[in-house]
Amino acid sequence: MSAARLVLGIETSCDDTSVAVLEDGHQLRAHLIAAQDVHRLYGGVVPELASRAHLELLPRLVARCLSEAQVAAGELTGIAVTRAPGLVGSLVVGVAFARAYGAALGIPVVGVNHIEAHLHAAALEHGASPLPAVALVVSGGHTELVEVRGFGRYRWLGSTRDDAAGEAYDKVAKLLGLGFPGGPVIDRLAARGNRAAFTFPRPMLDRADLDFSFSGLKTAVALAVGRLGPPPHAEPLLADLAASFQAAVVDTLVGKTFRAVDQVGARALGVAGAWRRTASCAPGSRRGARSGRSR
Repeated sequence: MSAARLVLGIETSCDDTSVAVLEDGHQLRAHLIAAQDVHRLYGGVVPELASRAHLELLPRLVARCLSEAQVAAGELTGIAVTRAPGLVGSLVVGVAFARAYGAALGIPVVGVNHIEAHLHAAALEHGASPLPAVALVVSGGHTELVEVRGFGRYRWLGSTRDDAAGEAYDKVAKLLGLGFPGGPVIDRLAARGNRAAFTFPRPMLDRADLDFSFSGLKTAVALAVGRLGPPPHAEPLLADLAASFQAAVVDTLVGKTFRAVDQVGARALGVAGAWRRTASCAPGSRRGARSGRSR
């Protein structure tokens, strides 16, 4: 019986330091993420501080991850590290650490494009996707639709022309005085709000292309907040603003994504770490999302 393939994964593309141990390409033995709370003080990620934090965190995080995975460093058979895209300084720290660690152990080090990794992440838990597939990537400064025809075979269908969805969340959270990062706090508030309380635009849904734009939506929220008078605002009002903003973002993402599915004739949709088969898999059925395991 052959020995297990044990790969150490290292991710330092922005402000979170993340490491994992993967066995035989599908079993996650351990996974740790260290968030860098220092950026809350500045209302956004400070690249220099992020780089320094990665440098400090990586040795301890890798040691702890190996311990939780019950794997000795000498048992590793390879290292995968994010090489792009991301903050240059943060990427340099991660790649340099991976190369030094790999050299010390005498094992190969492979650079990974983390946007490409998003396209295939669902395969770890849900198996290979039916092809062709459409993948929606909503990660930090990226909002993109990609046609996936196989590993290394992609066609970019559309992307954001200005603010990505995540950037819009951060900027709207700042407008509402909710701090940084904006995603988690807006999501919690939106769960208690009325999505129909404010009428915000669904950017570019009236256009046939598959590009996104969220800067106008951010401006619409700013104008709405300006009409409410000086802060602080009552929490129910903030909840309604958050819910209405989030509804506009989600409606835009969903509308563009299913337009892409129709245009490509995709057999699956990849989003939020899972594959959903589309109705085009079932002859004679109405096109749209079929029920399937998703997160």
